[in-house]
Amino acid sequence: MADWEFANIEFLWALVLIPIHIAWYIFGFWSRQSTLGFSATQFIQNQNAVSKILLHSVFGLRMLALASLIVAIARPQSSSSWQDITTEGIDIVMAIDISSSMLARDFEPNRLEAAKEVAIQFIESRPNDRIGLVVYSGESFTQCPMTTDHEKLINLFKDIKNGMITDGTAIGMGLANAVNRLKESDAKSKVVILLTDGENTAGSIPPVTAAEIAATFGVKVYTIGVGSKGQAPMPIPDMFGQMRMQMVDVNIDEESLKEIADLTNGAYFRATDNEKLKEIYAEIDAMEKTVIEETQYEKKHEKFLVLAVISLLLLVIEMVIRKFILKSAIADV
Repeated sequence: MADWEFANIEFLWALVLIPIHIAWYIFGFWSRQSTLGFSATQFIQNQNAVSKILLHSVFGLRMLALASLIVAIARPQSSSSWQDITTEGIDIVMAIDISSSMLARDFEPNRLEAAKEVAIQFIESRPNDRIGLVVYSGESFTQCPMTTDHEKLINLFKDIKNGMITDGTAIGMGLANAVNRLKESDAKSKVVILLTDGENTAGSIPPVTAAEIAATFGVKVYTIGVGSKGQAPMPIPDMFGQMRMQMVDVNIDEESLKEIADLTNGAYFRATDNEKLKEIYAEIDAMEKTVIEETQYEKKHEKFLVLAVISLLLLVIEMVIRKFILKSAIADV
């Protein structure tokens, strides 16, 4: 009953008549008892308990029948509902620079680990998208093809480290590899997030050429330059193989990164610390929203007929008790 709705809920106000009628019945019963006086003592004594119970039962059944009828007139309804959910995800490939310069410590604990941490948070915030991972340094390879198994993707993300491939910065190769993963996609939006901290120093494909290929396949590229302004502390091995911190210049080819973004209708961002990098990924997340359409269906089920039948049955029982059983009980007194 708690889940019922009423089509004619205003009729429920008629239920207030029932307690009024009950009070009137009790008042009338006791009034009749008091006015009988001494002359009726013999009659009262001769009334058996069964006839009294039957008399009150008749009234009680009538009240229950009236209550059921009022609720039935108010047309109670139950409803069942369901949803059709349509999801239009976005295909995303994250291309991450893992060159030795990504070990610089102008980010905590260094650029590469900071980039991994923020990227993993980005992945966790987009459960409906297919996401892949490409890494590049002096060359490029696919660490994880596009997948919705984000747990597997995150584990592979955690495994990436400097030294997996030849050192260098092949930005064009990294971008071309990412585009190759997206070219057959039929997603409504195809995106590459390209992160680097340097300039293109390796690979056979220039970054701008890779961007033109991306534009041909309708791939949007967001480029992120990672590194503080000026110089940054960098662990460099000395002649004895011991790691020493040395300040090195931060050289990011921002011009090329901006051109890549412009050619593909993307955007360029510069991250100078951990917090700025988080803000950039949050901005990209806001710009590339997955479309989720929900259609709500609801069906009403009428319940008044059951209550109307109950009311009718109660009235029949009340009539049988009053006409036959109660009459017989009084006659036996």
